[in-house]
Amino acid sequence: MGKSASMRPKRLGAKLAQIRAAFGLSQNEMIVRLGFSGTLIREEISAFELGKREPPLPVLLEYARLSGVFVDALIDDGLDLPDDIPPSTKHPGIRRWKPRVVRGGK
Repeated sequence: MGKSASMRPKRLGAKLAQIRAAFGLSQNEMIVRLGFSGTLIREEISAFELGKREPPLPVLLEYARLSGVFVDALIDDGLDLPDDIPPSTKHPGIRRWKPRVVRGGK
């Protein structure tokens, strides 16, 4: 059974890059900060940020802990990260406005 590309969060890579940029870290420095030295390489961080690969769950958990957001805020495309990373308190993410879809012409 293969993975469906449609099941992947479309904004995850951009959010991971946003977190790294907020801390002013290189990709190699991000690996160290996340605690994955010797486990991850720079090319993997690049692939995560470009949306070419999905990070393993323990990596997502460490991104969430480092940035002070709930994992939902990373995975849910309908949530934005807070402007300040890390926020002063753990942040659930900011719900983006979505236009309501009317079905069946009603």
